[in-house]
Amino acid sequence: MSIFAAPGAYDRAITVFSPDGRLFQVEYALETVNRGATIVGIVCPEGVVLGAEEKIESKLQDSSFTWKIFAVDTHIGAAVVGLGSDARILIDQARVYCQSNRLMYDEPIDIEAISKRIGDIKQLYTQHAGVRPFGVSVIFGGVDKTGNRLFSTDPSGTYRAYKAIAVGVGREIVEEILKAEYREDMSMQETIKLAIKGLKKTLEAREEQLRVKISTVPSSTKTYQMMPTEEVEKYFKATE
Repeated sequence: MSIFAAPGAYDRAITVFSPDGRLFQVEYALETVNRGATIVGIVCPEGVVLGAEEKIESKLQDSSFTWKIFAVDTHIGAAVVGLGSDARILIDQARVYCQSNRLMYDEPIDIEAISKRIGDIKQLYTQHAGVRPFGVSVIFGGVDKTGNRLFSTDPSGTYRAYKAIAVGVGREIVEEILKAEYREDMSMQETIKLAIKGLKKTLEAREEQLRVKISTVPSSTKTYQMMPTEEVEKYFKATE
């Protein structure tokens, strides 16, 4: 009896590497992320900006409801792309871990620590039979004692720090703009404009309705803020 799995079975067993060293279920989860609506995160000396495009599925949909950007703690925001239900579970876990850190150490958690914690949870779901990977990537941005920080986690459990990053279906368009126009000395207003410009370009490329959400964590207040829709629209006009 052969000790190897039947041909084509590698994509049905999450705990089995293919002969060329691939975990297909993790790669499928990454593909879910790559097909999701675009999110972006940018760091500047004045804080961190998170942005996301949100698809309108019905004219009756409540435009004030946000499902791509979340407050994780008073000093941390998160933008998600991929399977929304998976993202909700991870955001809840992140919030609990942030509060546990405050109770245990009497201080706000570092952005890297919460990114690592969520990365650990994701990695756990790539290593056991009977489960599937989380089909979501999360960008964590905020201000902690180490400064203005931005981290991205993917379905494999990997997390990395960035100065600017885009994830999702329009990542190539947005990253092209970020590489050309991002500067480390940008003001908060310039950073917001850059995030909106990138998201606007990818929406226009796909000829989809424009709807963008923006949140910020200024280094002066270290407080997460969701930008009002009216203000986002002003920035939209400014990018024109």
